[in-house]
Amino acid sequence: MIEHFKTLLCGEVEALLLEKPGWRCFATYCLAIAVGSSVYGATIGLWRAPLQSIFTAIKFPLLIFLTCVANGAVKQTALAILMSFAIAAVILGALSPVTLFVLYNAPPLGSANAIVGHSMMLLTHVFAIAFAGIMANRRLLDLLRRMTGRDTTARAVLFSWLGGNLFLGAQLAWNLRPFIGSPGLTIQFLRDDPLRGNFYEAVWRAFRHLFL
Repeated sequence: MIEHFKTLLCGEVEALLLEKPGWRCFATYCLAIAVGSSVYGATIGLWRAPLQSIFTAIKFPLLIFLTCVANGAVKQTALAILMSFAIAAVILGALSPVTLFVLYNAPPLGSANAIVGHSMMLLTHVFAIAFAGIMANRRLLDLLRRMTGRDTTARAVLFSWLGGNLFLGAQLAWNLRPFIGSPGLTIQFLRDDPLRGNFYEAVWRAFRHLFL
């Protein structure tokens, strides 16, 4: 399974097509998602408090699996979607030291600039997650070409994945908040008002706090 996962990360299309995926492949992908995303999730909530870090380490893999299931339910490419999330989780796990560096250089929770620190962490994680998702899906573009037989179809599927992950993932993340944890709110596993507001408003406010 380790060799198979190395093949996936290297994007060796021929080898992936020759292999017949079994339950061990699915288990490997799910394990990679669980480990990589939980490690990364812990770095998201650590700015607010250790308890929030634990909550986010639990919720972030849940977010990825829910997004994967929802996207796979409307496409005939569930295995490939699972592959892309496994790659993304490994990338995010590797980015954890980078996000920790940002965390320890951001204004802390108890400072006068706590809002700035929260905004810095939010935008950092939005960028890191978007980067991991794009790179993971791009890695499988050659596989999609072989599966569909046409470059235009493969690219259309790729962009549909990216769009679905963006809009569905962002909405699910908002409903499952908090992940970072707001300075003025208590630490909770889930908010009492999960449908209030939206993800894009939060990102825009964070952008305004930092740059406007």
